[in-house]
Amino acid sequence: MKIGYARVSTLQQELTTQVQALQQAGCQQILSEKFTGTSAQRPVFQEMLH
Repeated sequence: MKIGYARVSTLQQELTTQVQALQQAGCQQILSEKFTGTSAQRPVFQEMLH
């Protein structure tokens, strides 16, 4: 199963383009979050890794 991850770093940014690209790439599950990239403690990213 392909799992995709989309992230933007501010609440004003949109995930739409990233999610569409992941869907076109065949991802069956897509996790996303709005969280700064300067922190390695991104909750959804950590969930995806497990």
